[in-house]
Amino acid sequence: MASTGTLRVLGVDPGLTRCGVGVVDVARNRSASLVHVGVVRTDPSMPIEQRLAAIAAGLRAVLDEHRPDVVAVERVFAQNNRSTVMGTAQASGIALLLAGERGLPAATHTPSEVKAAVTGYGSADKLQVQTMVARVLRLDELPQPADAADALALALCHAWRGGPTASAGGAGSATLTPAQRAWADAERARVTRR
Repeated sequence: MASTGTLRVLGVDPGLTRCGVGVVDVARNRSASLVHVGVVRTDPSMPIEQRLAAIAAGLRAVLDEHRPDVVAVERVFAQNNRSTVMGTAQASGIALLLAGERGLPAATHTPSEVKAAVTGYGSADKLQVQTMVARVLRLDELPQPADAADALALALCHAWRGGPTASAGGAGSATLTPAQRAWADAERARVTRR
């Protein structure tokens, strides 16, 4: 469990072949520290039920070891490749199910929300996201692979945007970072244009 005054968030970048997982502690002042980062991998030649069971086992292990306060999952969005979106949705469902079984609040965030929260730009590329995650978490190297960096970015986005239970650590009440201000301004402009 995170220490008093911090929010521990498990970020999940769902995928059948590579499911990124990242756990961060975010303090009241929005500073963050790395707790865990990794990838749950499955072999594409395995039957789907075995792949989903392997993802569930990997996520359970992270939940058991690091005991997050909340789970943040990338929201599935439409893609041209139907098999990719189906696999992503299935892995996402596993993460949300496990959160529900443990009574943990869970939230989903779109890739553009995550990019905007972390970099200040909703169309940032993978390298920009990895670079900002490394900078925020004070890492000596970029988190690899990109799925792991995306999971960390999801966790940071959730804590900084004040999602479910963010107030438990006070993270939702702190002053916005420049990236968050840019995101909030872009969201207000988008809503105004409707």
